[in-house]
Amino acid sequence: MDSRLVSAISQVVNELFPVEASLAISDDRRYIYYQPSRQIDLKIRPGDEIKPDSVTYKALVIRRKIEEQKDSRVFGVPYFGVSVPILEDGVPKGCVTAVWPKRPLLATSYLTVRTMDRWIPIPFEAVVYLEAQNRKTFVKAMHAEGYHKYNLTELEFSLPGHRFVRCHRSYIVNVDSIAEIHPDSHSTFLLVMKDGSKVPVSQTYASHFRRLLGF
Repeated sequence: MDSRLVSAISQVVNELFPVEASLAISDDRRYIYYQPSRQIDLKIRPGDEIKPDSVTYKALVIRRKIEEQKDSRVFGVPYFGVSVPILEDGVPKGCVTAVWPKRPLLATSYLTVRTMDRWIPIPFEAVVYLEAQNRKTFVKAMHAEGYHKYNLTELEFSLPGHRFVRCHRSYIVNVDSIAEIHPDSHSTFLLVMKDGSKVPVSQTYASHFRRLLGF
C-alpha cells in the first residue's frame, strides 16, 4: 500500500473518531502501519502477521465492518476494535483498525449537558474546562454551562487527547482555551482561561502538563 495512501487513511480516521485511538493498517496478510495511542498499545510492528483471533482478521474474513471487544488472549491486553476492510471487486486487499481499551462512551464531537430546563450540545472546541462535581461533570463553555451524566474519569477516556488535558484530580482543560499559565506554590500552576475563569494545575499533574504543552 502506498505510503501517501496510508497517511491519508490515518488522517481520515483521526477525523472520524474524536476519541484518541491506536491505529493499525494492514494488507490482506500483514500489518503495514501501526500508531499506538496514549490509551493503549498492542505492540504491533509493521510486518507482523495478522493474528487469527483479532478484529482485523475477522473483518477481512467476513468482508465487512465489525466492532468487537476482545480479551487479553490476542495481544496480551483487552481491547475494543473497529475494523473496516478495504475491498477491491469484493476481494479484501487490506484493513483499517481503530483500537481503544474499551468501547468509547462518546461517538460524537459534542458534550450534551443538562441545564435547569433543557439539554445543550456543546462542541468540543467551545469547551473551556470540565470539573468533577457530585459524581457528575460540570462542563464550562464560552457561552453555556451545565452537567454531563458521566463522571470526569469516564469522560477523560472519551475526549480527544490532543485537545483536552487532565491538570488536576477535579479538572480537565481544553488547551485551546488557556489564555495564561501562572506559576503557583510547590511547583504547581494556575491557568487563566480565555473566559476569565481560573483552573489549578496540581503537583501530581504538573510535570505531565508541562511536557504536553512544551514549557
